Amino acid sequence: MNSKINIKKTEILSESWSTLKRITFDYQKNNGDWETHTRESYDRGNGAAILLYNRERRTVILTRQFRLPTYTNGNPTGMMIEVCAGVLEQREPEEAIKKETEEETGYRISHVRKVFEAYMSPGSVTEILYFFLAEYTKDMKVHEGGGIDHDQEDIEVLEIPFSEALRMMETGEIRDGKTMLLLQYAQIHNLI
Repeated sequence: MNSKINIKKTEILSESWSTLKRITFDYQKNNGDWETHTRESYDRGNGAAILLYNRERRTVILTRQFRLPTYTNGNPTGMMIEVCAGVLEQREPEEAIKKETEEETGYRISHVRKVFEAYMSPGSVTEILYFFLAEYTKDMKVHEGGGIDHDQEDIEVLEIPFSEALRMMETGEIRDGKTMLLLQYAQIHNLI
């Protein structure tokens, strides 16, 4: 792979919800010197996220749910407004996001468009996130959404005017990175 990196030791620190590893490796700097580094790497699997939008009504479908890490880092309610997203769980990204969309939002979509993929926190998390867009209409709504009980999901589905979602980014009501990226993508490309 990379001749400037030599993995010396990998220790599993936790395999509770996902896998946390401590990795010790030698790294060759640009000047040719070698250094030994130790880093932790969190592997929760790859994921997918989608922005559902209705061009005619100029609306988007977002979700609101409690996110413990934000609560423990100063978000007073722990609630986050986000695009629909989930882990791939050994599925292809397109298949996974269609399933997540129906579970979380109640919309059954047949066509999605991948717009990009990104490492969201490459300093410590292995996840690649696949980003999608899809148009929705009212007739695609097959149930109320809200997530899966056995996954302990309690998701509120929101239909918001696109202009309001953009305003919510400015006010800090929307602070989720994946959501902001997809909303900005839609704005830049005049999708809505």
